[in-house]
Amino acid sequence: MTPATTFSERRVALFGLGGSGLSTARALIAGGARVAAWDDGEAGRAKAREQGIEPVDLSAADWSAFSALVLSPGVPLTHPQPHWTVARARAAGVEIIGDIELFCRERARHAPGAPFIAITGTNGKSTTTALIAHILRGAGKDVQLGGNIGTPILDLEPPSEGRIHVIECSSFQIDLTPSLAPSIGILINLTPDHIDRHGTMDDYAAVKQRLVAGADVALVGVDDSFSHAIGARLIAARREGQRIYPVSAARALDWGFFIDDRKALYREAGHGPEETETLGDLEGARALRGAHNAQNAAFAAAAAWHCGLSGEEIARGLLTYPGLPHRMEEVGRRGRTVFVNDSKATNADAAEKALLSYDDIFWIAGGKAKEGGIEPLRALFPRVAKAYLIGAAAQDFASTLEGAVAYEHCGTLDVAIARAAEDAALSDAREPVVLLSPACASYDQFANFEARGDAFRLLARELYAHAPIAGETP
Repeated sequence: MTPATTFSERRVALFGLGGSGLSTARALIAGGARVAAWDDGEAGRAKAREQGIEPVDLSAADWSAFSALVLSPGVPLTHPQPHWTVARARAAGVEIIGDIELFCRERARHAPGAPFIAITGTNGKSTTTALIAHILRGAGKDVQLGGNIGTPILDLEPPSEGRIHVIECSSFQIDLTPSLAPSIGILINLTPDHIDRHGTMDDYAAVKQRLVAGADVALVGVDDSFSHAIGARLIAARREGQRIYPVSAARALDWGFFIDDRKALYREAGHGPEETETLGDLEGARALRGAHNAQNAAFAAAAAWHCGLSGEEIARGLLTYPGLPHRMEEVGRRGRTVFVNDSKATNADAAEKALLSYDDIFWIAGGKAKEGGIEPLRALFPRVAKAYLIGAAAQDFASTLEGAVAYEHCGTLDVAIARAAEDAALSDAREPVVLLSPACASYDQFANFEARGDAFRLLARELYAHAPIAGETP
């Protein structure tokens, strides 16, 4: 835990008693603050009581007594309208912050030189964050991984000079972190997202820009127009001592970090191609297939290089990265057939990345459909040998696939994986892929995408471990 000592002996309002909210309450109490914690839901208040935190109804509180409101990131700050606690705090002149801001203040007070890598972007945040942590740990570094991925930031060990915090930051979290100033700030990419919470795309981009604007070293993607524009603005307003680097997975750059021919490369400004430094090779990095993962790898290599790692250490980390659960996760093999769990692909845009990454695909798709269905994926249908349809979207998906891809109505995941594995084993493909990339939400048949992915992983492992598949030798 990182005790939040900067509010010692002061009274703090806290709203939102989910995982990060309870973590924040514990850290504030450990740091000596007097915490008035509340949640609109009884379930959250009950969890607080279980941990010895007695809820305080903030609607009846004297807000003039509070030094701050610590807001959970899922609670609206501005749009569609501010939460009632936000209105009360503003009326009382009380600052509104989040758990990452508390961490930043602890770092500034106790270990201002402690390495702090903060990662944001619309897509790829979690993979890039986990990949950076993996590379650094492989090189023997003391790494704390968390934030918007996995462990809440205040549940991690405190910042210190020899410890590297690698933290994923959502736009909601950045909005609550006014003093965000990481040693390395990463902006991977930007596409329209969370407009309902930020109002406009310009506002969303401005929030993301804050993370890299405050960084000592800013690594900014240049493969989309929004991030490219942010990079240009940062360079124009560069602070003394601040270093800003472009990062690309789409093309070789005159300077900066980039991917070319599946290699992660660095070229210093003013140097020629013959002086380009190779930081790693993605050939053979099975968990980093696809253009989107090449982008993630470029940022991870750049961050590791700035942490002082050698090209050999970075290359080893890229090759040994196991991937994240439910994101193009290779869960096993049976003969020539590879089983891939991409349950996190809950819409067509996410499923596109997996379909672009493999050939000879035996595709399990379906669930609770999002707007647009799988029509946007039509150009990728030639990569699909056959589709196995499950859940509520099966009929709509069948209509889209009709005449373009062979398909079968399977209803449930267990039937789909058995049929797909059988057909894959009988195919002539060199490496057929049974791919769960549903392009749908899960909640018609599963509690969430994690439960769906866990079920696929279990079914696949049982299938290839115990049951013979036609055409294959056990």
